[in-house]
Amino acid sequence: MLAGTELLKAYQSFSAGENGHAFKFFGVHKEIRNGHEGYLFRLWAPHAQKVWLVGDFNDWQDTLPMQLDEHDIWTVFSPEAKLGQLYKYKIQQSTGRVVYKIDPYALRFEDRPGDAAVITEVPAYKWHDGLWRGRQKRSNYFERPMNIYEVHAGSWKRHADGSMENFDDLTKELIPYLKKMHYNYVEFMPLMEHPLDASWGYQLIGYFAFCSSYGTIEQFQRFVDACHQANIGVIVDWVPGHFCINDDALAYFDGTATYEYADHDRASNPEWGALNFDLGKPEVQSFLLSSAFYWIETFHLDGLRIDAVSNMIYLDYGGKPYQPNKYGGVQNLEGWHFLRKFNKTLKLAYPKVIMLAEESSAGTKVTGMLEENALGFDYKWNMGWMNDALNFFQMDPLFRGDHLDMLTFSWMYRMSENFILPLSHDEVVHGKKSLMNKMWGDRYRQFAQLRTLYAYQMTHPGKKLLFMGSEWGQYLEWRYYEGLPWEDLADELNHKMQYFTAQLNALYLNERALWEKDQQEDGLEVIDANNYAQTILSFIRHGKKKRDFLIVVLNLSSIEQKDFAIGVPYPGQYQVILNTEMQAFGGTWTKNIAPLTTKTGVYKNYDQRLELTVPAFGTLIIKPTKVNLRYKNHLTLEHKKLKKAGKVMQAKQ
Repeated sequence: MLAGTELLKAYQSFSAGENGHAFKFFGVHKEIRNGHEGYLFRLWAPHAQKVWLVGDFNDWQDTLPMQLDEHDIWTVFSPEAKLGQLYKYKIQQSTGRVVYKIDPYALRFEDRPGDAAVITEVPAYKWHDGLWRGRQKRSNYFERPMNIYEVHAGSWKRHADGSMENFDDLTKELIPYLKKMHYNYVEFMPLMEHPLDASWGYQLIGYFAFCSSYGTIEQFQRFVDACHQANIGVIVDWVPGHFCINDDALAYFDGTATYEYADHDRASNPEWGALNFDLGKPEVQSFLLSSAFYWIETFHLDGLRIDAVSNMIYLDYGGKPYQPNKYGGVQNLEGWHFLRKFNKTLKLAYPKVIMLAEESSAGTKVTGMLEENALGFDYKWNMGWMNDALNFFQMDPLFRGDHLDMLTFSWMYRMSENFILPLSHDEVVHGKKSLMNKMWGDRYRQFAQLRTLYAYQMTHPGKKLLFMGSEWGQYLEWRYYEGLPWEDLADELNHKMQYFTAQLNALYLNERALWEKDQQEDGLEVIDANNYAQTILSFIRHGKKKRDFLIVVLNLSSIEQKDFAIGVPYPGQYQVILNTEMQAFGGTWTKNIAPLTTKTGVYKNYDQRLELTVPAFGTLIIKPTKVNLRYKNHLTLEHKKLKKAGKVMQAKQ
C-alpha cells in the first residue's frame, strides 16, 4: 500500500511521464482502512465532472461516488468489494454526458460478450527459471541464434468442439512441439484483452489484462516458466501505437482527448478503425511504460515486439491528412521522442529484454544506440527482404535470372540495421495466399521452392521468424477463427515438409557460422551473385573461428546443373550437410552427394574450386571437413594471364 511521500512521488512521476509502475497504485488494490479490509480504486480522468464506482458489490447503483484529489486522481474505498467481483466506472464526462467506462488498469475482464473489469490480484507465483534468466544475463543475444515461431494463441490448435485452448493446454502441446521443431523462441500475437477476435489482438482495451479467452494470469506464468526450463524464450506483441475505439474503453475517456491526440487527424487511425495514443502526453507515456513493465515483470518475458512503428513516427502514415511538424517535416516528433525514451527507460531496468520493431520505411534508424540518433530497438523486421524474396519466388523461373538482385539487394544494406527476417502472419491473409501457395509451379515444385526459400532465409544474415502452419507448407490462408489444419500432415508432402523444417532449424541452431556474426561485415562472403544464365547464387557464412564456415549454393531455376563449379577459400575436403532435394524432405534424391575434394582452378576470386551437381530448385549447404586453413588464396600472375586469355574456369554460361 502506497502512502504519504511515496504516494506523492508516484503521482509526480506519473504526471511527468516517468512512472513505469503506475499499475501499483492505479486500478484496484486491497487495503485496510479503519479496521475494514476492502479495495481502493484509483482512476485518472482529469476532466470528468463526476465519477461513481459501480459493480457487483453495490448492485451497480450510484452509491459509491469517487473523490477528486489535488492530483486530478479519483479515489474511493469499498469494504464491500470482493475478489472476483465485476466493476466499471460511471463517468459524467466534461460535456455532461454519462457513460460507463472500463478500468484502464484492470488486470482482468469478464468473458465476452461482457466487458466489465474483474477485481483481480496478481498471484504470488513461484518461478523455476533462474537458470534460464542467469544464462540470458551473461549472454550476448546478438551473437546467439534466434529462430522464432510466431503464434496466434487462439488458432494454433482448438478443442474438438471448436473452443480455444488455454495456456495450460498450450504448455502441454505447444512447448513439446517447439522442441520437436527446434525453435528457440516463440512470439505471440497480442495476449492483452481485446473485444474482437477479427482484430487478431491488435485493437486493445486492456493494456494490463491477460486476455480472458486465453486463460488466466497463472496459466500464462506457468507457460513462460515451462518455456524457460525448456530453453525457449517468450516474446509478446505489444501495441503502444493505437487502441480500440469502443465507447466504453479508452476512447475520449473523460469527454476530452484523454489518451488520444486532441487533433482529430492525428488521433484517427482509419486503416485499423482505431485511435492513436497521444505519445507526447506525460500521463499516457507513464501508462504505456507501465504496461510494458507489468508484462515483463509479471510474466518474465524475454522480449516485446512493437507493431506498426511507422504509425507512431510518421504524421502521414496511411496517407491520411496531416499538418507538418514545427520543422515542416512528416516526422511525428512526439512519437519519435517517446520511443527513444521508452527504450532507454526499459533497457536501464531490463538490459536483456529484447525489443523488436515492425517498421517498413528506411527514413528512420530503428536499431542501435540512441547516441546514433536511432530509436534504440534491438531488432527491426526486414520488410524489404520479405517482400523481395516472396515476389521473386512467385516469378516464373524463366525470368528469374534477370532479377537475382531481388535476393542479393538485401546483402547491400544488411549492416544498416539489426534485422529479423520475417515470414509472418501478415503474408498469409487477405487473399495473399499461404507461403506454399505463393510458390511458382505445380505442387511438387511449390514444395521444392518453399524448401529453398526457407534455406535462403536460414542462411541469410539476420535472425529468423516463421508463422505457424508455414512449417509444413499449409495450403490454405491462416484463419484466426479456427485451429490450424493439422490434418494436412496426413499428406506425405506436408509431413516431409515439416520434417525438413525441423532439420533445417536444428542445423541453424547447431552451426555457429549462421548466427555468430550476423551483425558483422565479414559474416557474409559472396562467391557469385551474378550467375544470371543459370540463376544460381553462392555465398559463404562465417563464424568467429576460422574453421566455422558454411558454403551455400541456391539453384533458383528448374534445371539441374551437373558438374557445376564454385570457388572455395581453402583446399581440402568438404561435405554436403543439407540437400533440400533429398527424398526424406519431399524431393527425388535418394542418395546425398558424396564427400567433395577441391581442385585447383580459378573461379571468380578463388583459386580452389568444387565441382558438384546442384538439384533443380534445390539448395546445398556445404561444410568443410578437412581443409588447410593456413592456405593463402592468391591469384598468381599465371592465373591473371589465363583470365585475360579467357581460359579461367567460370560458371557455365
